[in-house]
Parts: sequence; structure tokens; C-alpha cells
Amino acid sequence: MTLNQATPRKHGDWNLLINALVEIRQNGQVIRTGFVEDVMPDSSLLWLAADRNNPRQMFEACQGHQVWVTPQTLSGELNYRMTTRQIFGKNPTSCGSVNYSV
Repeated sequence: MTLNQATPRKHGDWNLLINALVEIRQNGQVIRTGFVEDVMPDSSLLWLAADRNNPRQMFEACQGHQVWVTPQTLSGELNYRMTTRQIFGKNPTSCGSVNYSV
């Protein structure tokens, strides 16, 4: 799989996503995309940073909000390797390390 064909994945450990580009979904629909500005340590709340079209906004897990992440290549020198456990929060079956730049 190349990064251009990366599939979005639901991410349960929101506290690992500060500064990541994410999709917020509710009832299977994307309701907002943005960069995670802050989260609660227990992953119960997440704030997306304000951007050109949207104000800073809070999302709650208890209201059915889900966070989805698509691995992607970033420009510049600051990219690094993450394992699927770091990205998705659990070990996939028989997959070792995946070379994604996030």
C-alpha cells in the first residue's frame, strides 16, 4: 500500500493526536476536518484548532463523535516513522511496523 492509497482509520486514543490532521465523524458522516489543538488525558474531549472557515471547536466522545486519521506524507524535514500501534492504538494482526509519515 502506498501513502496515496492510505485508508482513514478510527482512532480511540485521542490524547496521542495533538497537532495531527483528523476527521471528526458522527453517525458515519464527516462533520469537520482540522488539526487537534488539545485533548483531555482520558480521550473524552478533543478541541480542533480554529481555521479560515471554522472557530475552535470541542467534540465529546460521549456524544458519539469519532476521530479518524489518514496516514499522509508531510512536506519538509520534520517527518518520522510510527508503528501501527502508535497510530491506531492496538496491534493489528500479524503486522509489524508500518512506515507512515504523519
